[in-house]
Amino acid sequence: MARIASLQVYALRGPKIARPHWTAFFPVPPGNEILVRLRTQQGLEGFGLASSYSAIEPLVKPWQSGLSELILGEDALAPERLYQKMFRLTANKVASEKGWSREAMIRLSAAVDLACWDIVGKAANLPLYKLFGGFRDEVPCYATCGYYREGKDEQELRDDLQMMVDQGHTGFKVKIGGLSLKDDMERLRVIREVIGERKDLMVDVNRAWDFKTACEGVKLLEAFNPRWLEEPVAWEDDRRLLKLLAQRTSIPLSGGESENTSFGCRSLLEEKAISILQFDATMYGGFTEGRKLAALCELNHVQVAPHHDCFIHAQLVASSPAGLIVEAFTDPERDPLQAELYEDAPEIKDGIIKLSDAPGLGLTLNENAIEKYGTRIL
Repeated sequence: MARIASLQVYALRGPKIARPHWTAFFPVPPGNEILVRLRTQQGLEGFGLASSYSAIEPLVKPWQSGLSELILGEDALAPERLYQKMFRLTANKVASEKGWSREAMIRLSAAVDLACWDIVGKAANLPLYKLFGGFRDEVPCYATCGYYREGKDEQELRDDLQMMVDQGHTGFKVKIGGLSLKDDMERLRVIREVIGERKDLMVDVNRAWDFKTACEGVKLLEAFNPRWLEEPVAWEDDRRLLKLLAQRTSIPLSGGESENTSFGCRSLLEEKAISILQFDATMYGGFTEGRKLAALCELNHVQVAPHHDCFIHAQLVASSPAGLIVEAFTDPERDPLQAELYEDAPEIKDGIIKLSDAPGLGLTLNENAIEKYGTRIL
């Protein structure tokens, strides 16, 4: 047993920028996370992150009103038990009385879970990818780029993609859905011209298309040979519409980042709606649920390509035969936390992350980055 003796919590926020990066219809913050650091009575330490695209204040409030009391004294080597205890707060009278939102409990349970698994790996003196199964010790990685921005012209789009090419990436995911099909196809023509025909191109609509537009869009996209099409249909009936769209195209469809639980991801698989699942262990479920989803994907012949934080998700992707690839944000303006939060992040070289044998997550937090971007909550 390794009882949790103390914890620290920080709100990490990237600097506001004059011209935000936009998906089809919402801006992406340049860093918006809760960092949870746990320490056991034996001196083992672990950390986890909770990511959010919405306001971070609801994720701060529970720490200021007693959440830590439910964590201190728990066994960090029993992450399943603590995860279930925290997840139950999503429908709990005390949580409601304190004003802890359901979304906050989902996000924060993921962060605490990741921190526990980091400790489990350190207690076992094994990297998590080996503890989880050790299928391989390196994973492919792609760069997300090609965002919309106010006043962004063709030359800026070219420069955006060229920066990623110069960094050595071999796969690129870009945004569409914010313009007409005609104008978005012109953007893709420019993008394909910059990256070349042999590099992987992934296309992300962020659930901006209605079904009619999606049916037209998949036909036009075939000319660009995308590796996958991500979240192409509107949110309200996306599981059924993804299934119907999959029957109309040979382009693999992906989704899952916008789900709130592993049960939602299970429904995507049950509908046979996607070929690639993109859950985010920093937004829901942590590794406790992420491992279950990876196994479910393997048994259903679906691949795993998690959303966000390549260095955390690489541990899970490397562990499973279903693991496909991880997502990186290597423009430091878009995501300064990926660029600075870790002292020893593995190098991304020629589209590959090679994992080390360092135990747990294998990552050392950069205290200077925490001081730069963080506000201590607890």
